[in-house]
Amino acid sequence: MHNKVDVIIPVYRPTQRFLKLLEMLDKQTRKADKIILINTEQKYFDELTEGKNLIDQYRNLVIRHITKEEFDHGRTRNLGVSLSDSPFFIMMTDDAQPVDEHLIERLLAPFEQEQIGMSYARQLPARNCGIIEGFTRSFNYPDTSVVKSAKELPEKGIKTFFASNVCAAYRKKIFQDLGGFVDHTIFNEDMIYARRMIDAGYKIAYVADACIEHSHNYSGVQQFKRNFDLGVSHAMYPEIFSGLSTESEGIRLVKMTCAYLVRKRKPHLILKLVWQSGCKYVGYFLGKRYRKLPKRLVRQFSMNRSYWQ
Repeated sequence: MHNKVDVIIPVYRPTQRFLKLLEMLDKQTRKADKIILINTEQKYFDELTEGKNLIDQYRNLVIRHITKEEFDHGRTRNLGVSLSDSPFFIMMTDDAQPVDEHLIERLLAPFEQEQIGMSYARQLPARNCGIIEGFTRSFNYPDTSVVKSAKELPEKGIKTFFASNVCAAYRKKIFQDLGGFVDHTIFNEDMIYARRMIDAGYKIAYVADACIEHSHNYSGVQQFKRNFDLGVSHAMYPEIFSGLSTESEGIRLVKMTCAYLVRKRKPHLILKLVWQSGCKYVGYFLGKRYRKLPKRLVRQFSMNRSYWQ
């Protein structure tokens, strides 16, 4: 493919890992025409760069600063897309790390098929990743590529439109035709868009050889908050998520993780798994019922408190 492609990255309180991401993007066999950064709060960006002008180092860099009050998961990404004039764009987060120089070319390869509207990368655990989180990554991001369409919905359910914009490529015309990301959403803007795209007759490609390093070592409380927001998003968009069981997939993950821990001779970690899984479930359960909770508790339970302001 010889079409232009831009990379769009929302940035907040970046670390050295973000600078490494820019280095890896600069080494790609298929370089981005533009790297568009939508940075929240300029002071944090300046602290990392120590006054250095990254545009002098990366000539294809475009930087737009916004305030924390202006940030929204969907709207901020849509702003990045509005600054792109390429027929394809890649969404990334500032803590994602390409594992080699072939990420962009491999993400774009599926678009040779006209019905492909989105492709997403395989997420590998970072070096400091715990064993439970590492297994969860392999569960959600297996080593086999697949193309998903609406015909899989009865069998695969929510997995049909599971697609993460931690690192995902989009065909811009389809994106614009479908209205882009939801402008104001607490979470899941990537999957809400993916479901609408599937329903419109387009396909999603999971590209197992397009790999990034990305994982989190969340505590039980953080898992609770993250899954509370997940439950909120499912409750807010019943047309996207209703009728598709997520609990059965979660139970299957817990059972497989238990078996994995036994095989790895780490049975003592099963208690940690049970605790974290319980936090996930309770968070999700309450999130789906957020309308019945006092507003004070909703803000306290949420990982994205600014959303409620």
